[in-house]
Amino acid sequence: MRLMPFNLNDYLPILLMFVVAAGFAVGNVLLSTFVGQRKQTRTKLMPYECGKDPVGSARERFSVKFYLIAMIFILFDIEVIFLIPWAVVFKTFAAQGSGMKMFVYLEMMVFIGLLLVGYIYVVKKGAFDWGEKARDEARAEARALEDLETSKRQKRKVAA
Repeated sequence: MRLMPFNLNDYLPILLMFVVAAGFAVGNVLLSTFVGQRKQTRTKLMPYECGKDPVGSARERFSVKFYLIAMIFILFDIEVIFLIPWAVVFKTFAAQGSGMKMFVYLEMMVFIGLLLVGYIYVVKKGAFDWGEKARDEARAEARALEDLETSKRQKRKVAA
């Protein structure tokens, strides 16, 4: 077995790719800094809290909807990850015969169909709706939780 000689010039395209990527990133940031609008509004200055309006203290409870979105994301993400190993071994199963190829294909279509049914169910339930109605519901829930915390504090004061 003969080893190939090490040549640093073989890695030049990889270095070039990193330089282009870094230049693209820095260029976009600089371009937006120089060309972008500088109009400061109250909404732009508010902190972004991943779909939850930052109202009240940071110690308040989050809406259940916030956690549902996180769980739905993880669920669909994990299910989609199952597509990669299936795609890798599909050719191997297809080589065993057309019956096996059709079985493996239909099995994956059933899996994708179940994913689609779950997705439609989640959309119909309004889990992805972050419109004004959902924001009003979240504010009302935050107020209710704040009132509950206030009543608990008052009960503790009375008991002490």
